[in-house]
Amino acid sequence: MIDRWATLHAHTLSDGEARRRLLDTMAKELGDPVAIKMTGNEYAEYRTQAIKGGANPKTLNNRLGYLRSVFNVLHQLGEIDYANPLARVRPLRLQEKELAYLTDSQIETLFATIHRYCRTPHVAMVAAICLATGARWGEAQALTPDRVRNQLVTFVNTKGKRVRSIPIALELEQQIHRHFMQHGQFSNCLNSFDKALGESRLPVPAGQSSHVLRHTFASHFVMNGGNILTLQKILGHTTLAMTMRYAHLAPDHLQDVVRFGPASDHQRFLSIITP
Repeated sequence: MIDRWATLHAHTLSDGEARRRLLDTMAKELGDPVAIKMTGNEYAEYRTQAIKGGANPKTLNNRLGYLRSVFNVLHQLGEIDYANPLARVRPLRLQEKELAYLTDSQIETLFATIHRYCRTPHVAMVAAICLATGARWGEAQALTPDRVRNQLVTFVNTKGKRVRSIPIALELEQQIHRHFMQHGQFSNCLNSFDKALGESRLPVPAGQSSHVLRHTFASHFVMNGGNILTLQKILGHTTLAMTMRYAHLAPDHLQDVVRFGPASDHQRFLSIITP
């Protein structure tokens, strides 16, 4: 099954080879069952054992999605004619993680640390682009001079496979081009950023790393009154649900608590004098 999926579909994915290796590992861990005889309970038992072994619940949800996709793709292509045995297996419910973002003073601390500890000049510039556009680190790092013009940066190597152009200030555009002329195109400098972030001692949760720049852009955008639908386009989210994680930061969202809450006329209640 996995071999056939890889032949027909893996080449359409940016992580096709890595996905194939993961699916092979899962097949071994499941005891390499015959696909047509596999049951949802069989997978659920495998997942239970993985949790007991300390596996990350989010990782297990991802694995469930990957294996489901194998059955779905092959069914759509007419390779199999039976129902997906994992269709009724529910993903684990996860506690939503707070998306950390930096304050203005913390941003200053971060860049001061970058300039102090990073030998490559690319780190500060890539970080500045992420902070100014909400780009992922890989998207910003892959920029070339021809994709920075007319006060726009154009990202083509996006997670969603969609090209998107984001406006930037003229001054930043000029700084980027000066950087390219002086230092050449960006090198892979994520590790240097991670080290600087660690040195800064800023309260960034594990696993968010460079994504804190993207979260910081999005959070400040919403807190300053930016439109959530506009933010979805800027970040390149395929669904609004992803962007709605920032909605609670909107100033009008907070004001609605005061305006529409059941005890908006609290003074009237507090002024009641009991005998």
